[in-house]
Amino acid sequence: MRAVLTAVETAAELAAAQQLEQQLHRTDAAELVWQAAHELQPEFGRIDRLVAHNLRRVQAAFRRGRIGPHHFAGSTGYGHGDLGRAALDEVMAEVMGAEAAIVRIQFVSGTHAIASALYAALRPGEELLAVVGRPYDTLEEVVGLRGTPGHGSLQEWGVQYRELPRAAGNIDWEALQTAVRPYTRVALVQRSCGYAKRDTLTIAQIGRAVNMLKAQNPDCLVLVDNCYGEFTEMQEPCAVGADLAMGSLIKNGGGTICPGGGYVAGRADLVAAVQARLTAPGVGMDAGCVPGETLRLMFQGLFLAPQMTGEALKGGRLVASVMQREGYAVEPVPAACSRAEPSGAPSGTAYSMITAVELGSRERMVAFCRAIQQICPVGSYIRPEPGVTPGYGDEVIFADGTFIDGSTAELSADGPLRAPYQVYCQGGTHWTHWAIALEAAVNALRQLAY
Repeated sequence: MRAVLTAVETAAELAAAQQLEQQLHRTDAAELVWQAAHELQPEFGRIDRLVAHNLRRVQAAFRRGRIGPHHFAGSTGYGHGDLGRAALDEVMAEVMGAEAAIVRIQFVSGTHAIASALYAALRPGEELLAVVGRPYDTLEEVVGLRGTPGHGSLQEWGVQYRELPRAAGNIDWEALQTAVRPYTRVALVQRSCGYAKRDTLTIAQIGRAVNMLKAQNPDCLVLVDNCYGEFTEMQEPCAVGADLAMGSLIKNGGGTICPGGGYVAGRADLVAAVQARLTAPGVGMDAGCVPGETLRLMFQGLFLAPQMTGEALKGGRLVASVMQREGYAVEPVPAACSRAEPSGAPSGTAYSMITAVELGSRERMVAFCRAIQQICPVGSYIRPEPGVTPGYGDEVIFADGTFIDGSTAELSADGPLRAPYQVYCQGGTHWTHWAIALEAAVNALRQLAY
């Protein structure tokens, strides 16, 4: 018996020794990160070309709008006659390929902008169709899938809801061919993956979905949740037929310096209806004060947006490359960023602003987020803890030491504490911030493993 125990102990000791040897011979975390960055330089070059294209179209919109210092004066009270606010609306409409747009600091979040558009477009007895499965967590209470009764969800107002299940992590194209019913008024397309394990939609895919939906009923409105999508390609959803596109200014569109707000762009009549929902019927587009400094930051943030988005895309590619080398599943995988688009799609490459890393356990997810928080410029001393957050059904952990509260475009890692324990990496004002953050995250995960 003693001989058997000794053999078992020896095998265990040998395994431990081999594990220690493997750890000692693993590439240093910093070296791992910078090797990956070196190999990604061709990809970074392609992103720079995308940035240049998008910066050119933003600058052209500023030029045609004859934007000058007088547009930064701002307004108070009702905000009537605010030349800068009106000019910013026109610039955003052109950038988005839309008839009209409203850019308002009064939108408290992207969810608020999306909800305002849904309430403006839908009436009792009509149907909302979610095209890519269940929408992002914070919209569940807007729809009425969960939340406090009596708060006025769409379902409480008599709006019916239906969703198409995803197929292979994407739109179920076969189901979409016959998805529109006589009372389907709005089809909601969520461009980014959100907290779901699926692909971020390309502009070509959004255009294909619009065509399929309109072929069944031209009066069916297609609304696109464009959060995290702005400037990741050479066009925006309205340019391929979407009736409205909505987003947040503390994501891509604000260039990491806008202090808040959101936008809605699309058909002029629908944009006006959204403005009436945001304020009140009869108030019109010529209302909503914007302080002068805030208005300047909204203009400047829009101009910076292509560049900041490009840096975030580079950071995301670096996250995917490094974490895949460490043995974790990532989405999109490094090879996916260079996929070819169908014939007729705009030239260029489709990128995801969000990189999901499947960590496989609560402990790893917490360790990853804590390591990222320590590298943030604001609140580096804070220790992220999972907790209940308004709008989310599960515990969520956030690492987001940002200058603008909740500005995930600056640099963040977050996600709900549920299987398969994916952390969603976003933002980055420069990809090298992700480089040093990844060094810390890799070391934290390695220490947890040993």
